[in-house]
Amino acid sequence: MKAERWIFVFITAFFVVVAPVYWFMSGEIIGTVALLLTVAFSGMLAVFFTITSNKIDPRPEDRKDGEIIEGAGEVGFFPSSSIWPFWAALTVTIMALGPVFGWWLTLVGAGLGIWAIVGWTYQYYRDDYQH
Repeated sequence: MKAERWIFVFITAFFVVVAPVYWFMSGEIIGTVALLLTVAFSGMLAVFFTITSNKIDPRPEDRKDGEIIEGAGEVGFFPSSSIWPFWAALTVTIMALGPVFGWWLTLVGAGLGIWAIVGWTYQYYRDDYQH
């Protein structure tokens, strides 16, 4: 977690310097607020990684004496291809077109969205991928 922590500490420090410079040079409020929000969000991640790295044992890549073989093992779970992200994106598109063509379309998209999210959530509880 040390590498992740330092990445976000440097990002936070960079935007702490950039935000006031941007405000003094441009005088624009919206961009300054966006930069300040970037400071806040990257600062939250820096604090999170700092707290987490203090709570857990150091990973092999965080130790000076860490060996490559220590990081061997299962990498994680990688899901197979799925059609459900397509349906979820399509329903978001339909909902975004609702204000253009009529609010009824947003309601149709919301209904389809519930169907798509439920399908995406439960795709591993049936057929070949059942646990």
